[in-house]
Amino acid sequence: MKLDRDSFLACLTSLPSPAAYHVAYSGGRDSHVLLELMALLAPRLPAPVAAVHVHHGLQQGAARWAGHCERVCADLGVPYRCIELALSVPPGESLEAVAREARYRALAGILGDGEMVLTAHHRSDQAETVLLQLLRGAGVAGLAAMPVLAPLGPGLLGRPLLSFDAEQVAERARRRRLQWLEDPSNRDTGFDRNFLRQRVIPLLAGRWPALSRTLARSARHCAEAQALIDESARADLEGLLEGGGDTLSTSALAELSPPRARAALRAWIRGAGFRVPDSARLDRILTEMVGAAPDRSPMVHWAGAELRRYRGRLYLMPPLQSPAAGTVLRWDGRSPLVLPAGLGSLSVRRGRPGIDSARWARGTIEIRFGRPSGRLRLAGEGCSRSFRQFCQQRAIPPWERDRLPLIHLDGELAAVAGLCLCEPFASEAEDSVQPVWGRTPPS
Repeated sequence: MKLDRDSFLACLTSLPSPAAYHVAYSGGRDSHVLLELMALLAPRLPAPVAAVHVHHGLQQGAARWAGHCERVCADLGVPYRCIELALSVPPGESLEAVAREARYRALAGILGDGEMVLTAHHRSDQAETVLLQLLRGAGVAGLAAMPVLAPLGPGLLGRPLLSFDAEQVAERARRRRLQWLEDPSNRDTGFDRNFLRQRVIPLLAGRWPALSRTLARSARHCAEAQALIDESARADLEGLLEGGGDTLSTSALAELSPPRARAALRAWIRGAGFRVPDSARLDRILTEMVGAAPDRSPMVHWAGAELRRYRGRLYLMPPLQSPAAGTVLRWDGRSPLVLPAGLGSLSVRRGRPGIDSARWARGTIEIRFGRPSGRLRLAGEGCSRSFRQFCQQRAIPPWERDRLPLIHLDGELAAVAGLCLCEPFASEAEDSVQPVWGRTPPS
């Protein structure tokens, strides 16, 4: 199939009609072909067309690329915007992966509801992706490679060139006499994708000429298989989540076969917006967390996420910070107080029940963290209990206990923020002081 206006339009209109099209334009050949086709077809499309260039700042000539993209868009009459990134690559992380994730976050950030980013990935890129995933030991989801359509932020990501090979895209660029820039990093075979493109795929294609078409077909089969797995996982998750909000039941998870349990975990983690861990960590979740004794508090962590267990439920969260040991904050008791470790802020309002306003006004107010040494004398209960008993009765998980702001008046515990008042500070007067714990710090 020749890549021309009509064949491309057929692929584009097979995608949902968006509120706007944003062409991801790097300045290279493939994205130039995509941009030129969109510009030609703009009068026939159901939504406006614009271009966006992501300036990674990774090469000395990056500014020249941005200038080239702006001039091309002006010639084509396409609105243009440039997003500049400030990338830092953590030790042990892949530059390619960090740049890719940052690029998609940036693209998602410009989308409004129902808008669509278009990228110039073609069938040859799909073949490279399948081989890369295979060499990394990916499962069905990874081997499904790049879908034609995927969610992206509040909108969608479309790949309308996936039905065309690299040579068809190149032939279109030559025929239209397009002027593009060549990325010098594309020649660096130190990058896995470049090594496959330059050394491995030509050798394989010499023996199997339909290589890219065949691998793309395998990716479609894997995508269908993954869709079935996802459907089963969603059904399992309904039972696993029952009665626990967004936490999973370990007993219900243990009743599933290992493949179904792993599929449910992947779906749960992915749906919560976290990166799915590798197979070894998934196995640890099923053995160490699901199978551990009830009095244990196991934890499995990976990049950007932690999984913890409490009372037969699994809790998924970003890596937690806790205030440094011995942290003591002085508070005037009037203006909002920003708490450390991302714990939000404390403020006050008037009402009942609360803390006696006279004692609040003349006392020294301090915020401490950790487990108090004495017993808690809870207002209105006529008895005391240990901090551990208090937390167990309130079902406060162990990892949250050292993060609770403990409000002290003149050295005595007056309140546990957001949870209780303590004697002898409680008051039923209308002008009593009610400490308010806001988990989000004030702007």
